[in-house]
Amino acid sequence: MRQYDDPVEVRRGEADDPDQFLWRGRLWKVRAVVAHWMEAGPWRQGGPEAGRPGSGADLVAGRELWRVEAGRGMLGGRQPSDPQAVAVFDLSFDWTDGRWQLVGCLD
Repeated sequence: MRQYDDPVEVRRGEADDPDQFLWRGRLWKVRAVVAHWMEAGPWRQGGPEAGRPGSGADLVAGRELWRVEAGRGMLGGRQPSDPQAVAVFDLSFDWTDGRWQLVGCLD
């Protein structure tokens, strides 16, 4: 899988999973969610006091990831004339800043 760190615009579907995303000027339609998982952020933020119970240290949220199969365009790559129109992507949503990133692609 190729690694990326590209910002993407994501539109979520009814199940709150990614439904469509815009990457490098191309629209991709999610055909299937292959996997979904969470990655924890740092356990604590702050100085040496952060690890002590009752210190009021803020927990930092991690990121949520989806591995999706997606096709290009509104039809989701269902055009028989374009075999390169479908790929598998890893999309991440960072809870700390509210941004989506495309972090991997297997085409």
